[in-house]
Amino acid sequence: MSVNYKRRQPMSKKVYISGPISGYDLAERKEAFASAANRFRRQGYYVVNPMEIQLPKDASWSDHMRADIRAMMDCDIIYMLSGWHASRGAIIERNLAEELGMKVMLERH
Repeated sequence: MSVNYKRRQPMSKKVYISGPISGYDLAERKEAFASAANRFRRQGYYVVNPMEIQLPKDASWSDHMRADIRAMMDCDIIYMLSGWHASRGAIIERNLAEELGMKVMLERH
């Protein structure tokens, strides 16, 4: 009996981008998140960018956090943008990721 061994492509890792948003220039934050997302996509990662999650204009901070955390739960890695330590939401996301054993990566400049 012959066995056909095909080399499987490794599954793409999913990375969630986290960083400060509230209280910052929204256009600058969108660019920072998009830039990180593009770098990971070029490397073959599947990226979850919370800036791409569509919620109603009147959605509260809590609504955004709930949607973002739901999306983060399917990821393997959390990537922390610079300044994350000054963001209540990013701190929550990092703490949860660490508690769940996700890999944490920090942006370096």
